[in-house]
Amino acid sequence: MTTAAQAPAPAPALRGTIGDSEFDRDTAVRPRGAAEPGVFDAELSAGWTIISAVNGGYLLALVGRALSEALPHRDPVTVSAHYLSASVPGPAVIRTELVKAGRTLSTGQASLYQFDENGAEVERIRVLARYGDLAAQSAEVRTTAALPDIPAYEHCLSADSGPAPIPGSSAIVDRLRLRLDPTTAGWAVGALSGRGEMRAWFALADGRDADPLSLLLAVDALPPTAFEMGLMGWTPTIELTTHVRALPAPGPLRVSITTRNLAGGFLEEDAEIWDSEDRLVAQSRQLAGTPR
Repeated sequence: MTTAAQAPAPAPALRGTIGDSEFDRDTAVRPRGAAEPGVFDAELSAGWTIISAVNGGYLLALVGRALSEALPHRDPVTVSAHYLSASVPGPAVIRTELVKAGRTLSTGQASLYQFDENGAEVERIRVLARYGDLAAQSAEVRTTAALPDIPAYEHCLSADSGPAPIPGSSAIVDRLRLRLDPTTAGWAVGALSGRGEMRAWFALADGRDADPLSLLLAVDALPPTAFEMGLMGWTPTIELTTHVRALPAPGPLRVSITTRNLAGGFLEEDAEIWDSEDRLVAQSRQLAGTPR
């Protein structure tokens, strides 16, 4: 029989609130407590896979949640991730470290590990990030960037508007409410533009409003720009840096992604995320491998 003195101490309470949203549940992390401070267990959901791997934006949001729990500040401001090996659905461990705590920003790093067939840890993604308090910032956003010209929501294409362009899993599509700009979705209807552009309306399928963590997903949730250049298949993320510029207003987001250079088997993708009040709330650049 276990006595009160022998009973394990309860896990520390999480700062974030996990509600009914599938995104929140699937990015939940469980702290191991005082015995292993800064270490979290997680379960990578098969619901966020594309072709054969777990989506990079989903992984970034999950690691971002762990850092939000571990650091003095809650909101991601700049997050840089290197993807070291392909993640698969199943158990994972996230190890975080506080690098520096400041008055307005705190810096941390984190790595996500999974396990090989022998039970050894394999590092999947390594992140260096700075966190702050976006609610304490001014809501004003000044930019010379142009709001992406996307047709009205009802005039854009849903995920089932054309034939499936790639083999393998497309489970992530069911978790999102994407409407693609027809001028950048020729790959779906057999009329390629040849341009490295992708634009869409974005929201989570269950209606959950955007927040800083879901912005980490949104920058990598659209079909790759390579599709519109006739390169179909998995486009693995090598490195992804995201800047969260402001708290997004409720409502669907507009996402614009462009590629200007393909060389040496790699391409870059520059993403802009605009909220329902026409503010540029997040930006990112990633280096990705071209489909094999």
